[in-house]
Amino acid sequence: MNRLSDFKTLCVHAGELKDTKHGGAISPLYASTSYVFDDMDIKQYPRYFNTPNQRGLVEKVAALEGAETGLIFGSGMAAVSTALLSHLKSGDHVIFQDDIYGGTRNFIKMEFPKYGIDYSFAKGIEVEYFKSEITSKTKGIYIESPSNPLLKIIDLKAISELAKSESLWTMIDNTFASPVNQKPISHGIDIVIHSATKYLGGHSDISAGVVVSSKAIIKKVFESAKNLGGNLSEYTVWLLERSIKTLFIRVQAQNNNAMILSNFLQEQDWVKKVYYPGLENHEGHNTAKKQMSGFGGMLSFNLVLGIETKKFLMGLEMIKPTMSLAGVESTALSPRLTSHALLSEEERQAQGINEQMVRFSSGIEGVEDIKNDILQSISKIS
Repeated sequence: MNRLSDFKTLCVHAGELKDTKHGGAISPLYASTSYVFDDMDIKQYPRYFNTPNQRGLVEKVAALEGAETGLIFGSGMAAVSTALLSHLKSGDHVIFQDDIYGGTRNFIKMEFPKYGIDYSFAKGIEVEYFKSEITSKTKGIYIESPSNPLLKIIDLKAISELAKSESLWTMIDNTFASPVNQKPISHGIDIVIHSATKYLGGHSDISAGVVVSSKAIIKKVFESAKNLGGNLSEYTVWLLERSIKTLFIRVQAQNNNAMILSNFLQEQDWVKKVYYPGLENHEGHNTAKKQMSGFGGMLSFNLVLGIETKKFLMGLEMIKPTMSLAGVESTALSPRLTSHALLSEEERQAQGINEQMVRFSSGIEGVEDIKNDILQSISKIS
C-alpha cells in the first residue's frame, strides 16, 4: 500500500488483509497452523513467520518505521535475543549502551559467555564513549533511546555515522519512543527492535516483539529465528494489528499527559528530580528535539528522602502499580524492584537507579485525575 503516506492512515490501513468472501471491515483471522503444500514460493508455516496474519502485520509495522520488512516475535526479549544472536558468533565483540533495559542486560551477562561472545558497555552516552570501546573484533553497537528508566537520549545520527565509518551494524530498542515519536532508520540506524507488548499493543493484554530492517538483514535474522522458535500465535498477531490502528491517537494523548505531569512534578517539594526529555533542563532535550517528533509517554522521578517509594505506589488508587508500561492506563513502579531487579546494586547505582526512583507510564486518562491520584497518595504518607 505504497500510495499511503500519512502516519495515521498507515496505522489503520497498512498491511490490512481483505475479507474477500464476506467484505468484513477488519482483517480476517487465519488461525490455521497448517497450510497447503504447492508450487508457491511461500511455504506457509507459523514458525517460518510467514502466515497471512504475520505477513500483514509485518507490512504495517515496517511501514510505520520506514523499514523494508521485519519479523514478529512472542516477546520483546525474543526479538532482542534473536536479533543479537543472528549477528554474532564466538569471538565477536559488541558494544552496548550502559543503561539499557534490565532484561536485555541480564540476557547479555547470562547468555553471551555460553556462546563465547565478548561485550563491553560504553561508559557514557556520547559517541566518543562508544568509539573508545571499538576493537578489531567489534561487529556492532546496540543502543536504547530514550533509555529505561532515566530517559537518556543518544544522538542516533552520530552513532550511525561512527558505526558506518567502522563497518559496524547498529541496533536500537525503540520501545519507549514508538514509531509515533521516533524513526531511527531515517537517522541511519540499521535494525529497530520493539517490545510490542508496550506501545504497539497498548492495552496491557498482548506479549509480542518486533524486529524491522532491510530485506537482507531480516533474511539473516530469520535464519536464526526459525530455529529458535520465537514466533507469535496467530490470534495475538491479529490482536496486535488491531491495536496498532489506534497507536497514533493513543501515543499523542500519552505524550501530552507526560509533558503536563513532568512540569507538575517539578513544582512539588516532595520530588527531588524529574527525568523527561521534553523538559528544557533535561540533558538530552536538544538532541531529542532534533530526532524525535514527540517526547513520549514515559517519565521517571525521584522522591525526596523520607518518602517511602513502596508506600507511595501502594497508596495510588487509580494509577496502577504494575510491572509493565505503555498501556492506556497510567502505571507506576520502582525500577529497582522490577525492571532492573536483575542488576546488581552496584550496577543500579552506577546508572542512577536508586530506591527513591519511580518510573511512570502516562495513560490516556484526564490529566487532572492523574494529578489528584498522585497527590492523594502523597498526602496519606506525608
